[in-house]
Amino acid sequence: MPWKTWSAERVGIALAILAAFGFSFKAIFVKLAYAAAPVDAVTLLTLRMTFALPIALWVCLSLRRSAPPLTRKDWGLLIALGLLGYYGASILDFIGLQYISAALERLILFIYPTITVLIGVLAMGKRLERRQVGALLLSYAGIGLAFAHDLEVAQDSNAVLIGAAFVFASAVSYALYSAGAEIAVHRLGTLRFAALAILVSTVATQLHFLAAQPFSALIQPAPVYAYGAAMALFSTLLPVFWQSAAVRRIGAARTVLIGTLGPILTILFGWLLLAEPVSLAQLAGAGLVLAGVWLVSRRNAAPARRERAAAAACAQNARF
Repeated sequence: MPWKTWSAERVGIALAILAAFGFSFKAIFVKLAYAAAPVDAVTLLTLRMTFALPIALWVCLSLRRSAPPLTRKDWGLLIALGLLGYYGASILDFIGLQYISAALERLILFIYPTITVLIGVLAMGKRLERRQVGALLLSYAGIGLAFAHDLEVAQDSNAVLIGAAFVFASAVSYALYSAGAEIAVHRLGTLRFAALAILVSTVATQLHFLAAQPFSALIQPAPVYAYGAAMALFSTLLPVFWQSAAVRRIGAARTVLIGTLGPILTILFGWLLLAEPVSLAQLAGAGLVLAGVWLVSRRNAAPARRERAAAAACAQNARF
């Protein structure tokens, strides 16, 4: 096969692009499932997490032999992060996608680093740097342009407001998750942390389903099962492995940079597969968001510190 003759750098770049593609396609799968049948958000999320469960269990068992046992502190951190990330942020995101376009959803979610900065300022008394102020202005101006685009093309402006509020709440939940994920990744490793977080969130999702829906809600048309399985494999599990392999070949910083392709890919496939309209204002908004996220993610630190921060960012992107 041709790729067997590629250099390690070329393979790493290809894997990073595949990971960005997989993460960005999650919203497309959700919208396609909603179009295929009147499935609700918690049922669709339950299918996604249940399909991901066997592989997550296999990863946990495979790594258990070489990894130290989990402490109570580890389990407490995993439960908190599982509830915030794969469960909490995901259910809010799935609900929001019932109301807004995949493109706007991806742009709102992508600003979570700026939300992390704001949480530090409001809750921890940190001071805003000029660079961070610029990043916030760029990111939220970009969201404003994308939001105006959706309001202009939507038949129901209230639906856009509701959906954007749910997705923004998802981004806040994910920002809180990302703050603890860096600690968990250093303690447990990227793959082990991702697999264990999936286990925790799967249990939480299934309990939510049992409390909110009858078992008959799991009886869905074949396309819904297909999209749920595709989300589990191509937008949850494989991107984590692809991203980890890319980091080993080209480094975390370059992998994170390539990952910024995600929102652009979502806009492109939303247009191709969902017939979502695209405008210059929306593309300009996407550019501003990407510029703001890039600016707020820069580190005024030594290269080794930047690489560690980027590696943590890679691990935190696993939900997307």
